[in-house]
Amino acid sequence: MTTGKVVRFDEIRGYGFIAPDNGTEDVFMHVNDLLDDKYLFRPGLRVSFAVEEGERGPKASDVRIIEQLSPVPAVRPSSALSTVVKATGDADDSECDLLSVAEFRHELTEALLKAVPTLTAAQLLQVRGCVDELARAHRWIDQ
Repeated sequence: MTTGKVVRFDEIRGYGFIAPDNGTEDVFMHVNDLLDDKYLFRPGLRVSFAVEEGERGPKASDVRIIEQLSPVPAVRPSSALSTVVKATGDADDSECDLLSVAEFRHELTEALLKAVPTLTAAQLLQVRGCVDELARAHRWIDQ
């Protein structure tokens, strides 16, 4: 196993790169090769991994977190709400966009992960399901 630091990781696209500690060229990493939740991966995170030769160069497999960055502070609900309002615009707007279900879920997921990056996938799905029901009931999304 090799160790290194995550240089970048795009959780939406599902890939990124690791800089090995031994100084060799950066190694491609794909979400399918992660042994921990993809939402935990961010630049600076120390990981262990096996190196394989991929179609375009070195590729990481069996990527495991070995050292967490400093813990992410807990976010109070009022702080999370203000983050969502700032991300989506002024709370006093008299008009709003009608989003498709897919657009709404994508924007909601991004806002939740920005507000509370420590959410697990199960927690995210549970919260998103409740908000989705609320949005449908109030016709905030296109049905």
